[in-house]
Amino acid sequence: MVVNEIHLECFRNYSSASARFSGGVNIISGRNAQGKTNLLEAVYYLASGRSFRSAADRDLLRAGSGSAAIRAEIESGGRAQTLEVRLHDGRRRELLANGAKLKKSSELSGRLSAVLFCPDDLDIVKGGAAVRRKMMDQCLTQLRPGYMAALSEFGRLYEHKTRILRGYREKPSLLDLLDDFDQRLAEQSSRLIYYRSAFALILARKAAEIHSDFSGGAERLEISYKTVGGMDASGKKPEQLLPALLEHQRAHRQAELGSGACLSGAHKDDLEIEINGMPARRFASQGQSRTAAVSIKLAERSVHSDDRGEKPVLLLDDVMSELDPARQSFILERITDGQVLITCCDGAAAPAAAGAAWLHVEDGAFAGRA
Repeated sequence: MVVNEIHLECFRNYSSASARFSGGVNIISGRNAQGKTNLLEAVYYLASGRSFRSAADRDLLRAGSGSAAIRAEIESGGRAQTLEVRLHDGRRRELLANGAKLKKSSELSGRLSAVLFCPDDLDIVKGGAAVRRKMMDQCLTQLRPGYMAALSEFGRLYEHKTRILRGYREKPSLLDLLDDFDQRLAEQSSRLIYYRSAFALILARKAAEIHSDFSGGAERLEISYKTVGGMDASGKKPEQLLPALLEHQRAHRQAELGSGACLSGAHKDDLEIEINGMPARRFASQGQSRTAAVSIKLAERSVHSDDRGEKPVLLLDDVMSELDPARQSFILERITDGQVLITCCDGAAAPAAAGAAWLHVEDGAFAGRA
């Protein structure tokens, strides 16, 4: 998969700008706050139907603008395609593929795949469970159209149930709705857990192989998927998971009513990461956690590649400057095929990628650079 050209209109700090990319490594340079990350965000939006930085589309509009657009010429599935997003007042959007309107975000799935690695991803190992869930969600929304729909519906139901739990004391009639929301929330949880557990199994195998290579065989990386109640979700379909989820909800009903919070559901999921048999979040050194994070993100790229039969576009957002030369070299050795967009700040050591194309960004405008 390759993004040949992208055009931005009133997106973030871009007024009107176009850029062309090579099919290999592209280094995007510039000072801070010039629009480098915004460019990667635009590519990622076309791949996933959402921003990796903001939940609200209105945040993507240039100040003072009532609309914005992203349009890209890509190569995917052996043919040239055009993808476009039009954002209107941050409340309404249009998604188009080859000039035809798409009815929902899930129809973007498979047209363009992108794997993002940003500084926040270095917290995959040491950070909270939300970081690891976000990583799974970012990957699965692109790979499985049904996942995006389930995730969106889960979020809507979760918000409604939370309002019930927080408001029933003032309005007791809200409790009449709780059983229905429990049922529907458990149904969507079972779908998310089904996808996540299958993804985690493949990711764990690939990350372990990469990490072993990275560490010269000195370290063993293990990743296991964890969900509510210690359930074993491996190999189980949603309908097989649902009874246990409903039972977990029933067991925690009084605790939920007392705390005013949802205590059962896919929002409790996590990936347990161990290095040499020890919990990495507690015992891994900074070097070990970064090695593991790099291994996991490279494994994510491999999952995309195997599933789609094409290398996804790899977006490296200012992450190289956060890594020592050995880890930079390891990444660069593994991204020799496929398209890569790497951002780096002026004055920072640029990635030593042979034959890389350069693009300079300054105040929302592009300029080529030899």
